[in-house]
Amino acid sequence: MSTWLVIVLVGVVGFAIVRRFLGEPLTAREVFVLPLVLLGVGGFSLREVPVTGTDVLWLGIGGFIGCGLGYLRGRTVRLLRRDGVLWQRYTGWTVLVWVASIVVNGGIGLLAEQWGMNPEARPMPLLIGISLLGEMACLALRARALGVPYAPERR
Repeated sequence: MSTWLVIVLVGVVGFAIVRRFLGEPLTAREVFVLPLVLLGVGGFSLREVPVTGTDVLWLGIGGFIGCGLGYLRGRTVRLLRRDGVLWQRYTGWTVLVWVASIVVNGGIGLLAEQWGMNPEARPMPLLIGISLLGEMACLALRARALGVPYAPERR
């Protein structure tokens, strides 16, 4: 994956995270689009790498754990009703789970490489997308349980 693409993706994800700490209306697009785009970009970049069975095994292990940590992070997000629609706000606990996710993901990566995984078979957008997929699932379930509608899309 090219350096410029990684920089753009990190910038987009960073911008989204900062907005979420400040608190923002929660739109359906905010919940669903970013994880799916990152999964697509990460999955697409795998076509450039010869993927082995070992790579698939470690992608599965890392994906399962990453999705679980994303779900846990989704539990730390504060959901509230404001102006009749859903709003979200990241909390200090969210930061803690983000840091733990980075540490755990780094550990999995090191372990996977020691056991023969090609490091290029773990594209960063895919890892972030999997984690955000877990968060997305949690937020979608929590939003549905609250019975508060998503905020309308911004123009």
